[in-house]
Amino acid sequence: MVKVGVLGCGNVGGALVRLIERRRDDIEARTGLRLEVAKVAVRSLTRERGITLAADLLTRDPRDVVDDPAIDVVVEVIGGIEPARELILAAMKASKPVVTANKELLANHGAELFEASAACSVDLLFEAAVAGGIPIVRPMRESLAGEDVRRIMGIVNGTTNFILTRMTEQGTSYAAALAEAQQLGYAERDPTADVEGYDAGAKAAILASIAFGARVVAGDVYHEGIAGITPTDIEFARRLGYVIKLLAVAERFNEAAGPEVAVRVHPAMVPLTHPLAGVRDSFNAVFVEGDAVGDLMFYGRGAGGDPTASAVLGDVVDAARNLRKGTHGDLVTLAKLPIRPIDELASSYYVNLDVVDRPGVLRAIAEVFERHGVSIRSLEQEGIGDDARMIFITHRAIEADVQRTLTDLRGLDVILQVNSVLRVVGDESP
Repeated sequence: MVKVGVLGCGNVGGALVRLIERRRDDIEARTGLRLEVAKVAVRSLTRERGITLAADLLTRDPRDVVDDPAIDVVVEVIGGIEPARELILAAMKASKPVVTANKELLANHGAELFEASAACSVDLLFEAAVAGGIPIVRPMRESLAGEDVRRIMGIVNGTTNFILTRMTEQGTSYAAALAEAQQLGYAERDPTADVEGYDAGAKAAILASIAFGARVVAGDVYHEGIAGITPTDIEFARRLGYVIKLLAVAERFNEAAGPEVAVRVHPAMVPLTHPLAGVRDSFNAVFVEGDAVGDLMFYGRGAGGDPTASAVLGDVVDAARNLRKGTHGDLVTLAKLPIRPIDELASSYYVNLDVVDRPGVLRAIAEVFERHGVSIRSLEQEGIGDDARMIFITHRAIEADVQRTLTDLRGLDVILQVNSVLRVVGDESP
């Protein structure tokens, strides 16, 4: 018998309790472990949760779960930094393995929690913190531990992927797609964390830490959201052979002076031929590029009570197995590697300009690109008069050079407006 204490009984916590009840016999048949939810900490004892729990299992004091000597494994699904951090540390000091889905906490205090796990010789497992039900953390920690992972690209936020899918497939405006996402429960009333890239950034920090053994926190991640994406951008992307996705990108650079890492979240034009281009609606996917293994993609439901609870339950079973054996899984050792800023990264770019319709415009624009060393790969011009527009795709260029180019373009009298600038990712043309 393995007694499980649960901190929080919201969407994920409630789904976990139901899943343990439903899967208990099969898990016992496969592993010899019989899981029992022995105590659940909640904010309200009277709230309807869609599950039946005996009154003596509920408590409003989370320390009742952590301090109970009968509890073998603690599951934290309350979210936020505090009191989650304090409770997890207390549980590990009491020799209780911890399973958490708390991306915000891990992205900001992961190193501290990893060190505490090692010092206490107990498991800290967090598969559900990155991509819901998609198994990615354990493969990165174990199956790919010997792999030289160069880059990870992920669609790791279902809300923004749903919005961009609606804009792409139905021509919906950003505002209308967001409203639909909120109506369906994919987006919060305040969607800032999702649409501005902060949620994806926390997940990217965790992935980079695990994949590269680097101490990456949420503040190291460059963020750019999707609120500025227009139906016009979507249409031009389609015509040029791309689709727009919000990507989390983590890269490792092996320089002569030592390795560096870069982690960023921003909308990007992805070639229609790339596997990530076909990830639709609220689904997530993580694309891993390694030296020996080549390309891998992990795909599935990245959010929702049941998929996330499935990942949590997998960790609970793993922790219970280790507890029975008197062992625990080792976490990666995190080194303090330099974080390469966005200004020093290279990419191709899509640039959409409203221009004056008169001779010499292209020459003036091309001179600005040339002055800053940004090479033009393709050009499309449409419209006449007040509707004249030029669409450029560049070769790979350094971000700082592109930003200087844009600054000078805005100062030209032949440029009416710089409409959109998007990075092109997954099409590694020189």
